[in-house]
Amino acid sequence: MMNTKRNLHAVALCGAVGLSALGFMPAHAADKHAMSFFISSTSGGKGGDLGGLAGADKLCQSLAEAAGAGKKTWRAYLSAQASGGTKAVNARDRIGKGPWYNAKGELIAKNVDELHRSNNLTKQTALTEKGDVVNGRGDKPNLHDILTGTDSMGMAFGGSGDTTCSNWTSSSTGSAMVGHHDRQGLNDLPPAKSWVQSHASRGCSPEALAATGGGGFVYCFATR
Repeated sequence: MMNTKRNLHAVALCGAVGLSALGFMPAHAADKHAMSFFISSTSGGKGGDLGGLAGADKLCQSLAEAAGAGKKTWRAYLSAQASGGTKAVNARDRIGKGPWYNAKGELIAKNVDELHRSNNLTKQTALTEKGDVVNGRGDKPNLHDILTGTDSMGMAFGGSGDTTCSNWTSSSTGSAMVGHHDRQGLNDLPPAKSWVQSHASRGCSPEALAATGGGGFVYCFATR
C-alpha cells in the first residue's frame, strides 16, 4: 500500500514537471514579475519644480524604497531641454531597456520601442508604487495629467518654448508637456489618448497643474 502511494506521488510529480516544462503550470504557480514601473503616488510638492532631473529621480527612488523595491535604480520619465550650452536629455534614454512591469506584475512594455508604440499602459495598469489606481477623467479630483516634458516618441522638444517648467526647476512661470495616463481627454484625437504628449500645462505652480487635471506626478521606471 505504501509503495502504491509513493508510486502515485512520483507520477504526479513527474506530470507537474512535464507541464511546467511545456508552460502549462497554473497561473498561481508562475513567478510574479517584480515591479519596475509605477506612477509616483506623491509629487515633489512644488508643482513643476522637482529639483531638476536629479530631484525627480530621487523622488522615484525614495518611493520605490518605501515600497520595498529600492534595490533597483529608478529614473523619472522626464526630458530636459537644451539650455545654456547644455544638451537636451531625452526621457526614453533615461529608463533602461525594459521590460517593465507594474506593482501587480502586469507587463507594461517589453522594450523602449514598444513603450512608445503599442504599450499596455492604461488607467487600470498605470498603478502607483503601492499598487493603487490613479484618478483619471471623470474622477474627483482628476489627476490624469502626468508630467513628461516629452514628445510622443520620448524625445525632448526643441525651440525656445518651455515644455519642462525650466527643466523641472520652476514652480511658477513656464509650462510643461503632460500625458494622460488614463488615455482619455476631451475628444478621441491621438493627443487626448497619449500617455506622454497630450497638452501643455497652464503653468508650473501646483494650482496651475491642477487646473487641467494634474497633481504633479511622474512616471518612474527601473533601469535594471
